[in-house]
Amino acid sequence: MSHQESFAINQARWDEVVAIHVASPFYRVREFLAGEDILLPIEAAEVGDLRGKSLVHLQCHFGLDTLALARRGATVTGLDFSKNAVTSARDLAAQAGIKATFVEGNLYDAPALITERFDRAYVTWGAINWLPDIRGWAKVVAAMLKPGGELYLLEGHPFAFTLDQPDRDAGSTASGPLLPTFDYFQAAPLIFDADTTYTGEDIKLANTRTHEFIHGIGDILSALMDAGLMLTYFKEHDSLAWAMWPKLVEGPDRMFRMPAGEPNLPLSFSVKARKG
Repeated sequence: MSHQESFAINQARWDEVVAIHVASPFYRVREFLAGEDILLPIEAAEVGDLRGKSLVHLQCHFGLDTLALARRGATVTGLDFSKNAVTSARDLAAQAGIKATFVEGNLYDAPALITERFDRAYVTWGAINWLPDIRGWAKVVAAMLKPGGELYLLEGHPFAFTLDQPDRDAGSTASGPLLPTFDYFQAAPLIFDADTTYTGEDIKLANTRTHEFIHGIGDILSALMDAGLMLTYFKEHDSLAWAMWPKLVEGPDRMFRMPAGEPNLPLSFSVKARKG
């Protein structure tokens, strides 16, 4: 199966879920419009001082985090391959009264679609698992940065992506063990079928199929270094922005973790890398 087929399948899915996500309490759009900072605690603590910085948010979905970063002082540009997401991002920016630029296009076309180069590149939460070529992604990141510019990457941990909970169909009370299910080292897409989205609404989707890719920690870090970026920060975390499995427990900080009494696993990781 070609990469273009994977992109087409995933794009249809993301085009469909945009309206659901904008309306979902999971994303807290209403709170954002009321002035709240909706960034989750990891990125809120790690993203650093953005005042006066230009920033590109790659795979920005409907632009919520992009606009939250603008409130922190950045001049922001968001890129997403979903036309519906970009339209919603522009609408949200207008509602919030925040200046931002949003561009529709494939991640790998970013250097041609956006002529500006940036002080910061921002990539978080469920982004690179949709990309077939991690080395190509790292080259794009490097190309989008000015000399001295920095990437901030925060993602689900690839180790966690190899696990699954066999009793997940039992509903939210499922508590069975996590088992190794998917290859950590893989090139072909993992093909999933789900008729609802991860925000929890019971709205049935027409585009049920997705293609996802596991990129190991070594592959990600090597790709960034080979693209000419210098690693300056790496950290693993025991929490995640969404319930990857039914057994994860949401805390008061809106992050999901393993239940008490079970092994504490790496669920996400963050990286900073600077362009020389």
